[in-house]
Amino acid sequence: MFLVGLTGGIASGKSTVAKEFQALGCPCVDADLIARQVVEPGEPAYEKIKGTFGPTVFHENGLLNREKLGQIIFHDASKRQQLNAIVHPAIKKRMLREVLQYLLKGYQFVICDIPLLFETKQMLPFVSYTVVVYCDEDKQLSRLMQRNGLSEEDAQARMKSQLPLSEKCLLCSYVIDNNGDLEGTKQHVKEVFKKMKSSRKHLVLRFGILAFAVCMFGGLYFALR
Repeated sequence: MFLVGLTGGIASGKSTVAKEFQALGCPCVDADLIARQVVEPGEPAYEKIKGTFGPTVFHENGLLNREKLGQIIFHDASKRQQLNAIVHPAIKKRMLREVLQYLLKGYQFVICDIPLLFETKQMLPFVSYTVVVYCDEDKQLSRLMQRNGLSEEDAQARMKSQLPLSEKCLLCSYVIDNNGDLEGTKQHVKEVFKKMKSSRKHLVLRFGILAFAVCMFGGLYFALR
């Protein structure tokens, strides 16, 4: 089995593309979904966030106030780094668990949906191909403002916290253009899916998955000692 890193920019349409890969029968490990799970009450990351950012970033019911926390980290790079240092290790451990489950089920490849794939570079050594979901910057800004109800300033701040999509396109294996309609995007996904299905890397990369597991479990072991 080999891993495929799927990324893009905020509001570029990455979630739509991930759903299309899943519709084609490809399993997907969603880092965004896992990121929500690891900050739920009772999780270690939840307590660390409370200790680092204080009670003001939580709702009265105890749940994390994502909007409030976003206002802080998207305007302060040092605060964003603090949050990443808390949640990224927890996300990676849970992603590993899901990847290993798919490995045992015999899948040829797994999509790892990772928004900050190129920014953090932590998963790059373990993926065989990278896919970027692209749309023009003005369209990305418009979609983000409409989707999240943000001002242009706040939307720009979120976009600037990531590498520009134009730069990511220069780093990836495949680009899926999401400027057009859904049918056009679906066709692009099918083309990329077909190319990866024809790959034989799953025959030689089991060692890479095992190395990933050893690195992650080794780090967890020493962290718990």
